[in-house]
Amino acid sequence: MSDGAMVGFGGKQAWLAVAGDDPVALIEALGLRDLGPVPWREGIDLAYLTDDRVAVTPPLPGARDTDWILATGRRLLLPAAPVDVIGLSAALDTEVQFFATHRVTELHRWQRAVGGELVRAFGYVGQTGEVTSWHGEPGPAERDAGLPAELDEDQTILVGEKDVLRVADAWSIDPTALTGRPAPGPLRLGATG
Repeated sequence: MSDGAMVGFGGKQAWLAVAGDDPVALIEALGLRDLGPVPWREGIDLAYLTDDRVAVTPPLPGARDTDWILATGRRLLLPAAPVDVIGLSAALDTEVQFFATHRVTELHRWQRAVGGELVRAFGYVGQTGEVTSWHGEPGPAERDAGLPAELDEDQTILVGEKDVLRVADAWSIDPTALTGRPAPGPLRLGATG
């Protein structure tokens, strides 16, 4: 894969989609140190293999004719460092989405905040069949993924990795679809500490 091509991600990973055009502002809002540009393959590898690095894309065209900056890294999955989509949305004054999917435990989550307000949140752990979060009303993409209009304690809900990616595609960008497409620029790498 050449440095001029994007590398997709999504499986066994967490990521943010932020409406806007300033990757450095996102790195700063996440409290990370900007390590500068990095080739796509190297950045995505570091995002998957380390707990202290986050790869941040340049603005990418996506849903609703909006440019989205994606940030990904295992760090975003860590319980000790939860992602505050409401706080990020308020600080950046834009829409912020969070997605997580992990096939092993069947952990699947998505959240959406606009203008510092939580619009939608859904969390599910397939190992236990437990819905761990539910806020707001499911939109069309979520309904297509099999979610009911309202949460009913007696109803079985089954959500998988592909459902998370479908919701991401409808809301912003499916990051698995990036592979091989021309890169509009390098990734930026952020790090803790």
